[in-house]
Amino acid sequence: MANHLRSELERLKNELLDLSTQVHGALNKAVLSVKNLDQNIAREVIEQDNIIDQAEVEVEEDCLKILALHQPVANDLRFVVASFKINSDLERIGDLAVNISERTIYLGKGPPVKVPFDFGKMSEKVSIMLKRAIDAFVNQDVKLAHTIWQSDDEVDQINSEMYDCVYNEIRRSPNDVEGLIHYLSISRHLERIGDYATNICEDVIYMVEGKIVRHNPEKF
Repeated sequence: MANHLRSELERLKNELLDLSTQVHGALNKAVLSVKNLDQNIAREVIEQDNIIDQAEVEVEEDCLKILALHQPVANDLRFVVASFKINSDLERIGDLAVNISERTIYLGKGPPVKVPFDFGKMSEKVSIMLKRAIDAFVNQDVKLAHTIWQSDDEVDQINSEMYDCVYNEIRRSPNDVEGLIHYLSISRHLERIGDYATNICEDVIYMVEGKIVRHNPEKF
């Protein structure tokens, strides 16, 4: 039974890694679609979201099967619980990549609008956060998880400044209000992805140390 459980846990880990690769790829494609206002890439992200959704369902089912059939305890139980939550966060990140891609399609239909914030800096930070959060999960690296959590403040700050930038741009160029609102949405979606990457780090800490830190950031 013990060997069978080990095998099932390893398979679960590999499934999550596959899902994370798909989600990270979707995010990077969504970012590229915005940079180039490429509607074809944006549609590709949207059309492939069902693959991510299906993978999320399969991981969830495997988590439930392991809980029901093997009744894991201690470290193994925390691994399954953390995997269950990370799986959900990854699927939501995939949804946000779709949302960003949908903004690209709308932006591509209208007149060119100047990007009112440092999109390149923000999107790069978020992409790195997600990749490193997955690395923290794979390596059970609590120290890395702490580092990623701290970097989320930078993403939040860029998103906060975005509102002032959009307000000022609307006053200067009222005809661009629709496009500017789309960029505001993109900034918000990126900020939420950063939050989900932080959630993954919190789950890594729970998995390794058994500590629930999401409501106690000062103790993180």
